[in-house]
Formats: sequence, C-alpha cells, structure tokens
Amino acid sequence: MPDLDVREQLEVELAGLDALVSDRRLTVLFVTHNVREAARLGDRIVIMSPRPGRVTAEIAVDIERPRRIDQPAVSALAAEVTDRLREEVLVHARA
Repeated sequence: MPDLDVREQLEVELAGLDALVSDRRLTVLFVTHNVREAARLGDRIVIMSPRPGRVTAEIAVDIERPRRIDQPAVSALAAEVTDRLREEVLVHARA
C-alpha cells in the first residue's frame, strides 16, 4: 500500500478516536511534518525551532469536529502555521 494510502487510513482511524479520547480524558501526542494533517487532527499545534528544538509557538485549533483536510478553516490554519514555520526558519538562518 503506498504511503499516501497508509496516511489517509491512519487519519480516518485517528479521527474516529475522538470520542474515546474525550470520554477517557486521554492525551495523544501526534508528531507530523504535514501542516494540514496537524490542523485536521490536533487540538493544538506546537511549533518548534530547529537545533536546539525549543517550543516557539503554540496555536489552539478551534475548528469544530469532524474536520476535513479540504475545509477552508483547516486550509487557513495550515497557511498560518506554514507562515510561522517560515519565519522560524528565517530567524535561524540569520543566526
């Protein structure tokens, strides 16, 4: 199965865990480099700096569930996160 198929299946399964996570008050840490994936699946997005890895921003995801990766709100949040990541890269490139 190609990686894209695996990713899509994983996203479907993770999205289906919302009720279980909420009912049991569980915390799930999901690490990804895919910004849209983070916006679709997360309740908050943490942006880290490159070496040394430090938290530079935390963004609350206030988009009602269930979310689709092609929703305008998810796209807008992904664009905001991407802009912040670019700023972080530029700051560290100058250092």
